[in-house]
Amino acid sequence: MAPPLSRRNLLQSAVSGAAIAAVTPAFSYAASGRAVAAASEAPSVWTVQPFALDEVALGQGLFADKRQLMLDHARGYDVNRLVQVFRANAGLPTGGAVAPGGWEGLDGEANGNLRGHYTGHFLTMLSQAYAGTGEQVFIDRTRTILEALTEVREALRQEPRVLSGPGRFGTAPEQVRGSYQYVDLPSGVLGGASALTLSVWVKPTHDAAWARVFDFGDNTTRYLYLAARTAGGVPRFAITTGGGGGEQGLEGTAALPLNRWSHLAVTLAGGTGTLYVDGTAVARNTSMSLTPAALGTLAHNWLGRSNYPADPVFAGSVDEFNVWSRALTAEEIGGLQDSRAADAPAGPGDLASYAFDETEGSSFADASGRGLTATLRRTWDAPSHPGFLAAYPETQFIQLESMTGSDYTKVWAPYYTAHKILRGLLDAYTATDDARALDLASGMCDWMYSRLSKLPAATLQRMWGLFSSGEFGGIVEAVCDLHALSGKAEHLALARLFDLDKLIDACAANNDILDGLHANQHIPIFTGLVRLYDATGEERYLTAARNFWSMVVPGRMYGIGGTSTTEFWKASGVIAGTLSATTAETCCAYNMLKLSRMLFFHEQSPKYMDYYERALYNQVLGSKQDTADAEKPLVTYFIGLTPGHVRDYTPKQGTTCCEGTGMESATKYQDSVYFRQADGSALYVNLYSPSELTWAEKGVTVTQTTDYPREQGSTLTIGGRRAAFALRLRVPSWATAGFRVTVNGRAVSGTPTPGSYFTVSRMWRPGDVVRVAVPFRLRVEKALDDPSLQTLFYGPVNLVARDPATDYLRFGLYRNAGLSGDLLPSLTPVSGEPLHHTLDGTEFAPFFEGTEDPTHAYFRRSEPRVVFGSTDSGVANPAKGDGTTLLDEVWAAAPFRNKEALVSRVRTTVDSWVSAGLLGRADGDTAVRTARKASYAR
Repeated sequence: MAPPLSRRNLLQSAVSGAAIAAVTPAFSYAASGRAVAAASEAPSVWTVQPFALDEVALGQGLFADKRQLMLDHARGYDVNRLVQVFRANAGLPTGGAVAPGGWEGLDGEANGNLRGHYTGHFLTMLSQAYAGTGEQVFIDRTRTILEALTEVREALRQEPRVLSGPGRFGTAPEQVRGSYQYVDLPSGVLGGASALTLSVWVKPTHDAAWARVFDFGDNTTRYLYLAARTAGGVPRFAITTGGGGGEQGLEGTAALPLNRWSHLAVTLAGGTGTLYVDGTAVARNTSMSLTPAALGTLAHNWLGRSNYPADPVFAGSVDEFNVWSRALTAEEIGGLQDSRAADAPAGPGDLASYAFDETEGSSFADASGRGLTATLRRTWDAPSHPGFLAAYPETQFIQLESMTGSDYTKVWAPYYTAHKILRGLLDAYTATDDARALDLASGMCDWMYSRLSKLPAATLQRMWGLFSSGEFGGIVEAVCDLHALSGKAEHLALARLFDLDKLIDACAANNDILDGLHANQHIPIFTGLVRLYDATGEERYLTAARNFWSMVVPGRMYGIGGTSTTEFWKASGVIAGTLSATTAETCCAYNMLKLSRMLFFHEQSPKYMDYYERALYNQVLGSKQDTADAEKPLVTYFIGLTPGHVRDYTPKQGTTCCEGTGMESATKYQDSVYFRQADGSALYVNLYSPSELTWAEKGVTVTQTTDYPREQGSTLTIGGRRAAFALRLRVPSWATAGFRVTVNGRAVSGTPTPGSYFTVSRMWRPGDVVRVAVPFRLRVEKALDDPSLQTLFYGPVNLVARDPATDYLRFGLYRNAGLSGDLLPSLTPVSGEPLHHTLDGTEFAPFFEGTEDPTHAYFRRSEPRVVFGSTDSGVANPAKGDGTTLLDEVWAAAPFRNKEALVSRVRTTVDSWVSAGLLGRADGDTAVRTARKASYAR
């Protein structure tokens, strides 16, 4: 029997589980709020394992400051707003909560087709915030969301129930916007009448055009309707037997007010139709030859729903709907303004009469005497499986199965949204042990399996290959994590149903097909493939993920660690050619970090953690604005790398994917600071960050004290009990200025190599102190396709010029370069501003500072003359055809042990260039003399 595995360790370590007994339902909520699950230990293919977030506490410093800003948002945002869209979809009361808007709103991009995703992100943020701080408020807010989602799923399993509110007279059913509910009247309600009056009280809550108060028809050819508002904003009645072009209609003269009762009535008799608003005739048409008799018996008789599928469902309340088989007089219409029809001279409708006094159930009584009981229904009927949970109908999932081309205004990544909700539920379970979260997650996967397992393989391949509509995010990783808890074979089978074979096979064969693909649609696929390898042992999954990573880094990576331009990839090696205001989508960096971390568990290649440091300390930190705001996370979507770009921390209309991943990133900064060898024999220190590790299995604590990257090193203090293990300290690939380690003040022997781990093995005792010195150097990184376009780094920190100019700035850096090759002496430090420097009067500042200053991440390198040690030779700096200059070739040999070595390098380089006809002998001799005369910094 497998030993118990805690939810915290299993899900945060993202391990794979062995099969355990499946239970249906898989989990149920008990009074204790805990679920019991057993699973195997971490897979043997993981040679290192991460620590849980609550085992690594952040100390004061850059990361803690950034996190605090996001915690203000996590504490302050009204979580009832997040669940509003779920409650509306289920026809439940929303308590007056206002939907978040943006991508979460019906008025947002693509009509809110992605709504629900942000709640998943928020759940993950709350769970991580609790793990990192232990504050009860985050657990309480998580449970508020879980309670609402549990209620939502139960409501979706049932027939819709009336949501009753104050009516014009007594009570009235309310249709919350986003509920997709309507009232279905029995066939024959119009009775084939040759004369007609329809009367209704309405209180619209939204100004959507063409929402129907009622619509009786067969299709879009034969119908009779009353719309609360046309595209012109006024009410309209129409009848036709020939579609829209044959409509005979009546239009009002003014818009109906929102959130206020208005009375509408239509009379039709003798070829004349009249539209009344609040008892006043506002339109008359004496050429209306059509009547219900001409329409015959109609299939659809709806209140609140249109026969045109694209039209919105009516949002608001209706009261007192009556239908008479005659045209009421103006006086009789007037008599309906202050009393129910039953109490007015006209009396109740003889064809239909609904008072809508019901406060429960899903049916409405007819007082006409004809017994035409009406029924509350959903436009999309009911979920196909009891596990369904979403903030919109199941229709997006259904439509995706028949799509042959992408159209995100109709179907926008429904399985991506399902992934975000699923991931949030699993993280909530990790944080709270609340079995409702796991039950909801398991139900979602049961539902997805019930849908997808019935589809032909060709259909699945077509779906997942669709841009945007077929995007599914990191759902495979999340499903594998659930499988580790549930042990259900169907869950592992579900994860494999998302295989996109043409992508997997190409990457497994190291065939780069990324050009033209949407970046963030594909990056998380590969994290899921690594998890599938863990669960199945199928090598092509892991091989594809490794090869894919190398297709992105460095060939499609910007200096800050980001990737993508306008969300897509171009050919490998094209960097300068893709710089724009819409480079480096923030989600891409988030997902590349996850993939790098996951690959490191299998192969401890330092390149993965080098990348992790680059992207974390630059793009991820810099994507969060350094401002507190309870209402907004203040995170970028794109980070433009064009000259003078100003970061936008409130992108698009809000609640975007990047704001969601930004919330997550800012509450898990500590997740990769330390890893442990699977057998407990070693501790990896991957990042230099103020923190305290509790290594429970060893009974050891490690406290890291540093102000890195403002400090060029770190101090680690061992606590707890004695323990033997190897301490593996990452030597960054850029650490070419020396990397020194002391233990208790004594130097550790060995030669640290940049881009590796330096190991110190011993029996560690409480109070042992390890000091790591990591001297920084200023260096440039060149765009792969344009070496003259460069970005500046000081140690791990990308430095950006702050200047409003929109053309590339031009700078030279060799003028005072040190013998070590360090370019820093050419810059002037800014007093009192760590990591700030000036060059030619322009300030350079760390990219990670979340300001709204216009910045230049890249500049044009300009070294017009040969200068050594600030001494100008007066000789033009010649260049080869590929752009390499004489000075480039001289300094490529740095570091130099002394001045003589540098002068010797200058002489041999000059001789070579003179021989090649690239430099005159006289100018070459001048350059050598200048190098000999100059003084240099070390």
